[in-house]
Amino acid sequence: MLLTTLGTGIGTALFTQGRLVPYTELGHIEMNGADAETQAAESVKTRLGLSYPEWAARLQQYYSQLELLVAPDIIIVGGGVSKSHEKFLPLISTRAKLKPAKLFNNAGIVGAAMIAVNDGRAKVKRSKS
Repeated sequence: MLLTTLGTGIGTALFTQGRLVPYTELGHIEMNGADAETQAAESVKTRLGLSYPEWAARLQQYYSQLELLVAPDIIIVGGGVSKSHEKFLPLISTRAKLKPAKLFNNAGIVGAAMIAVNDGRAKVKRSKS
């Protein structure tokens, strides 16, 4: 499972077999000769005045590259813009299931708190969807 947060930058958390893979900085993968987050973060959409379809094209390239690198089964999209997920997620095609974070912008905060409570171990509850 891969969690991405779209905001000022692009944050990521990769989980495999219920464990967090440390130090994934996948917002910094190279895309068109620069960090992906400098081209696809929500802040870029805002700064450049991109429409959702224009921004979704950038996200499509980003998520396609992520799938090549880590082949997740599911990609969860969080961050402030996730509350508007219906405007851009349907425009992106991935092999993995692409879903908005149920807690939207609070997903990262809640996830970090869960890890802290569990002595640094992520406990991922598998959904049946």
